[in-house]
Amino acid sequence: MPLDSFLLDLLEDPVDHGALLYVPSKDVLFNPRLHIAYEVRDSIPVMLPDESRSVNEAEERSFNDDPDARLTGQR
Repeated sequence: MPLDSFLLDLLEDPVDHGALLYVPSKDVLFNPRLHIAYEVRDSIPVMLPDESRSVNEAEERSFNDDPDARLTGQR
């Protein structure tokens, strides 16, 4: 189940406080500045820095090319 748009409008990265790219098909929130992703589990974003993972260039391209991806923090 995709994340609620109201929630997406409020979300920002807990480390650098910038916008994230939500990729619903992969269940991730991606920070392109830090090249890390946060998992979305059971429609709950896991925004703990210790739970983030590094993203390689190929995966980053797939996130950016996803037509359903959208930026968070669009208040």
